[in-house]
Amino acid sequence: MFKGSFVALITPFKDGALDEDAFRTLVDRQIAEGTHGLVPCGTTGESPTLSHDEHMRVTEICIEVANGRVPVIAGAGSNSTIEAISLAAHAKSAGADAVLVVTPYYNKPTQAGLYEHFKAINDAADIPIIIYNIPPRSVVDMTVATMARLAELPNIAGVKDATSDLARPILTAIEIGPDFCQLSGEDGTAIPFLSAGGHGCISVTANIAPKLCAEMHNAWAAGDLTACMALQSRLMPVHSALFAETSPGPVKYAAGLLGLCSAETRLPLTEIADQSKARVKDALSGAGILT
Repeated sequence: MFKGSFVALITPFKDGALDEDAFRTLVDRQIAEGTHGLVPCGTTGESPTLSHDEHMRVTEICIEVANGRVPVIAGAGSNSTIEAISLAAHAKSAGADAVLVVTPYYNKPTQAGLYEHFKAINDAADIPIIIYNIPPRSVVDMTVATMARLAELPNIAGVKDATSDLARPILTAIEIGPDFCQLSGEDGTAIPFLSAGGHGCISVTANIAPKLCAEMHNAWAAGDLTACMALQSRLMPVHSALFAETSPGPVKYAAGLLGLCSAETRLPLTEIADQSKARVKDALSGAGILT
């Protein structure tokens, strides 16, 4: 079972190329500041614009630097089932603890197609699979009933839920059981998600505030709701600002402000607007992250 604050890692670039040194530093910093787990090559890591070689290299570096200190859930999603199987197999061979597999985007499969897609990956790659259900980006929404069918398969271990539906974790736990791992895909509703039966969050904000995000989940686990809500309130303006434009544009700008890496993204994402930059900077300052 994966629990707590997992970071949806950004992928740093320098002059258009993967910045391996910066990425190593980012991973090490996350672990040093208490992050409970790492998620490379997700949406926040700009996986759609990584070449296959880059995707595999990012996964390998993350696992190498983590060195077993925290679990790694490697992004392995694609709208091509064959490609997703290949990425999942690579993550397994590289030593990942699990893979994150997004519902196929653009193709717009039916629930039957979603089931067969994930079943094929389950059958081909012997590694725990976290379903990434994010209708705003993939256009399709996996129903609780389809997820329950998939949960009967040996490698389907949980879900990253970015539906914005806080009834979903309750319904999922009722249908599948409490051992099915449920991770929020939204920082702003992470605590309500936990209260509804979730186990953790795959966080964008943790790129910028790993210690605060980890402390919030630690407070929740310890039953200290007062401390937990104080941290959530402190971070809420940051959560909001980091989605002032399409992610990861704002979080990469924030990383640049903190000197963690370049703010560079790959097309079709562009540099965020001055108004968005001001909003991010103000939020970081207000939370005491940028001094």
